[in-house]
Amino acid sequence: MIDTHAHLDALDDPKSALERARAAGVERIVAIGTGAASTRATLAIARDEPGVSVAAGVHPHQAADGEPLDGLLHERIVAVGEIGLDFYRDYAPRDAQQRVFERQLAVATEHGKPVIIHSRAADDETAAALAGFEGTVVLHCFSSPGLLPVALERGYYVSFAGNVTYPKAPELRDAARAIPVDRILAETDCPYLAPQPVRGKRNEPAYVVHTVASLAETRGEDPAELARRIGENATAAFALE
Repeated sequence: MIDTHAHLDALDDPKSALERARAAGVERIVAIGTGAASTRATLAIARDEPGVSVAAGVHPHQAADGEPLDGLLHERIVAVGEIGLDFYRDYAPRDAQQRVFERQLAVATEHGKPVIIHSRAADDETAAALAGFEGTVVLHCFSSPGLLPVALERGYYVSFAGNVTYPKAPELRDAARAIPVDRILAETDCPYLAPQPVRGKRNEPAYVVHTVASLAETRGEDPAELARRIGENATAAFALE
């Protein structure tokens, strides 16, 4: 099983969390850097940990910080992300978010990397920015049903986090049923959004098993088979070994 989006550098004890993940059957993780310092910390965590890949990006919340991305990209980085737009929190000016987003899409194109997209309260703007991007797109922590038609039309990968398991999120489960089996992914987005069976706890990679089980129930599929397909999808999306 794979957790396709984890913020290992935000965990109190990443090494112990990785041990618990492996005990739960989660053998691979895509760890996310959300800026220069975060990416360096994530690379340091991943250095001696088998099965941990790293993505690097400047999160929209940090778009005004002036952190460069270009120098962080090398062969160990499997994707540019998470990047995108967040007009819900507006922690950075919207024009700065859009400028940094567009720059990072250009860097991903230059390096032939997939992109991991954060989009909140910015469906139209996100879709417009991605319209000219010809590489692989992963919509992370999918919570924008308004982007579903675009994702289906353009063949984006769609990744579901613990919020798809929440009782008050039927629209996310509707979206999960609509995604083709070769485009669905699962993640924790830890330490945030612990799935319903462990809600209230600090999320960690081991808990992706609950999200996969919920997705399988929602889709009427066997959990082990869905986990296998998600693993295949992640391998294709991120060119993992």
